[in-house]
Formats: sequence, C-alpha cells, structure tokens
Amino acid sequence: MDNATRLQYLEAMGIDVWVPRAFSDHAQTTASDVVADSAQPEPLDSWEALQAEVAPCTKCDLCKTRTQTVFGSGNKNADWMIIGEGPGQNEDQQGLPFVGKAGLLLTEMLRAIGLDREEVFIANIVKCRPPANRDPKPIEIETCKPYLIRQMALLKPKIIVVLGRVAAQALLNTDEPISKLRGKIHTLNDTPVVVVYHPAYLLRSLLDKRKAWTDLKLALQTYKTL
Repeated sequence: MDNATRLQYLEAMGIDVWVPRAFSDHAQTTASDVVADSAQPEPLDSWEALQAEVAPCTKCDLCKTRTQTVFGSGNKNADWMIIGEGPGQNEDQQGLPFVGKAGLLLTEMLRAIGLDREEVFIANIVKCRPPANRDPKPIEIETCKPYLIRQMALLKPKIIVVLGRVAAQALLNTDEPISKLRGKIHTLNDTPVVVVYHPAYLLRSLLDKRKAWTDLKLALQTYKTL
C-alpha cells in the first residue's frame, strides 16, 4: 500500500495523522524523498553571492544619491582586513575603496609595514557614498553593517585595522573618541583590532602621522605574535 492510499484510509477512519508539508502538498512524494530533502544543508555564503546582493542594495537612503556601491577589494584570503568609514567621490565613481588621495596615503602606510594593497582586503562600514562626504548616519551604519559582518566571516582575518573614528566607533560599538581607542589592542570575535587615524584626517593633520605610525607598528607587532 503506498503512502497516499494509507493516508486516505486513516482519514476515512477518523484518525488524525500529522502530515509533513511535503506530503500534504504533493501526495505522491515518498517518505524517503522528504528525508532526503530535509537532510540537504543550508547553502553557504559566498563572496559572489554577497557581492551580487550588495550591488543593487536599496535598504537605506544612500542608494538614492550613490553612483554605485563600493563592495571592497583585495585578497579574499588575506590575513589583514582594513576597514574604513565609507566611499568618497572617487570611490563612488570607480567602485573601489580608497582610490583618492587618502587611498594613496593608505597604500604608503601599508608599504611602511611591509604590505602591498594586494595582500590585504579593504572594505568600509557603509558601501555607498554619503552625500557631500558627510558622516554616515547611525541608521545607515546599522543597515549596512551586516554586509561587513558577512565579509569578515568569509575572510576570517587574523587582524583588523580600523581607520578613523566613525569606523572604529561603529565596529567596536562605542562612543569613545579616537584618542582613547587608538594605542591599544581591541578584540572582535577573538580577532585583534587596532584603531588608526583615517588617512584623510592625516592629510590635514600632519602632526598625527607619527601617532599613526606607532599604531601601525603595534598592529604589525600584534600580527607577528599570532
């Protein structure tokens, strides 16, 4: 007796039977088919799937003024993850992070500790340029933050360098000023985090370049001890 016929007999006898959705929707589906379907693992996240999701994102109002999203770039197997605040005008136009003057300085900062840009992965807290390069609003940060968390989960970096106050406060969930956040090792999901002044700020405040160099050396020293 097949399963569908058995269910009909039980129903006719007034016996209530719990029926999986697969049986009720498709009477010819066999029990083995249902077990096989339920055993299928959930699809794993991937860089391709995440980037395809980010590209057309309209979850916050930044989508109304952007040219394109800026997903991030670099080595997707990198030990180092560099996280900034958000795209500027050049990044919005090219679709890549840190490509303007601040990006050139970041490249030199990385070289100073023996790293090429191709060796690290660079991303931002928000994937769309805030109008007139203003700070992203809290709602924009919280809306976009899950994308960054998924990038971190895919990359599994050994160390994270956060650039600037906005990114540091958002990532570390704090309102402390950058002067108190830099110069020490933080942790995020057991990953060491070092806060460094944003390159755009350093272009305006040359005296703080020495502090940034100290923080970069701290990051390098921390990485070497992992």
